[in-house]
Amino acid sequence: MSLQSAPPPPPPPLSIGCAAGFSGDRVDAASAVVDTLVARGGPAFLIFETLAERTLALAQLRRRADPEAGYEPLLDAMLRPVLARCLAHGIRIVSNFGAANPPAAARLIQRMAAELGLATPRIAVVWGDDVSGPALRPALRAELGAVLDDLAVVSANAYIGAEPIADALNAGAQIVVCGRVADPSLAVGPALAHFGWARDDWARLGAATMAGHLLECGGQVCGGYFADPGFKDVPDLASLGYPIATLYADGHCSIAKADGTGGMVTTATVKEQLLYELHDPAAYLTPDVVADIGAARVEQIAANQVALHGVRGHARPDTLKVNVCHEGGWLAEGEISYAGPRAEGRARLAAEVLRQRLPQLELRVDLIGVLSVLADDAGRLQAGKPAGEARDVRLRVAASHADKAQAERLCREVTALYTCGPAGGGGVRTTLTARLNTLSCLLPRSLVQTGFTMLEDL
Repeated sequence: MSLQSAPPPPPPPLSIGCAAGFSGDRVDAASAVVDTLVARGGPAFLIFETLAERTLALAQLRRRADPEAGYEPLLDAMLRPVLARCLAHGIRIVSNFGAANPPAAARLIQRMAAELGLATPRIAVVWGDDVSGPALRPALRAELGAVLDDLAVVSANAYIGAEPIADALNAGAQIVVCGRVADPSLAVGPALAHFGWARDDWARLGAATMAGHLLECGGQVCGGYFADPGFKDVPDLASLGYPIATLYADGHCSIAKADGTGGMVTTATVKEQLLYELHDPAAYLTPDVVADIGAARVEQIAANQVALHGVRGHARPDTLKVNVCHEGGWLAEGEISYAGPRAEGRARLAAEVLRQRLPQLELRVDLIGVLSVLADDAGRLQAGKPAGEARDVRLRVAASHADKAQAERLCREVTALYTCGPAGGGGVRTTLTARLNTLSCLLPRSLVQTGFTMLEDL
């Protein structure tokens, strides 16, 4: 009679902490997250999510001006305070803070480690998201049409998935620097590498994707974007904690926040974040999987700790989303304040003066403090209510135009209101900004080749 050996035990749970939810996020969040990961022990990752839809185009503009720029501007401030602790405790780092120039970001991290007296870490650079080159121009044109020929394209990037991240980690990378990967893929990549899941294990990939989705906006799931005083009160918001997910071999996860921080993690905060930016909860399309939370369950399992069960997954799409950003003319903005008796009437008169003097521009008018979000472009309440008697009004007027000189005229005219009336205007501020517009399309996955390269091989 032969004896069969017992199956190997499943890998231990994996902790993934998130220390940024967008470019420009707080730079002090990582310290508490890393402290918590160290105290917990066990395998752990730290992720930073620093890209939004137009962040890459802005980064590409910076790279045009300086070939060594184009990555997350706050990279040094975010990473330097925690890099030594992460490397000392085996906490690996994955981020999209490479933006338009992942190799330059990787070189900065290498210099940072040297300046801190650390051994040179193994840094991998993920590539393949940039689809702006001539090879893929015909495919983009086939999707977007002839309009593409008339655009000054700044960037074109595909939302790639977790596989090159996992491959880099399996090759021994301690830090993985990405450009435009899908936000949840920052967590799916570590999960793939740690648990060794099959690349078509849709149920587990779906579950890991929703764990990444809960992490990707940083402090939001810990009560940040949730807070609404008197209706949804959140304790100690000024010391808001950032989230840490614990992923298990079967794919389910729990969400907590960094120890000793403010905010809260409840079933309500988790439910809001689960639904954030989801068009169809039963079909959340990502490069890795189509995640399905139609039967998902959230459960408060401890103070500031919520478990997520029941996420399903379906085969990933055959296409990848691509954002094409292009030059979009100029945005001019001007502001001026009016206060005291009849302030609202004077602000409205100022707006009318600008309309008459700038007939070539389509003006957007906001009376800040009276109406803005709920009004139309002319500053009229959509319900047609008459002007009120506000005594403290900030007039904002904006317009866009392809011709910079035409846009600049708005800035000059707002400034001229100082003495040209109406009475009592002050505190003028004007800005002129180059605009970026976005077109989106889908490309066949087979056309977008992805991978990674270790920094020493670049």
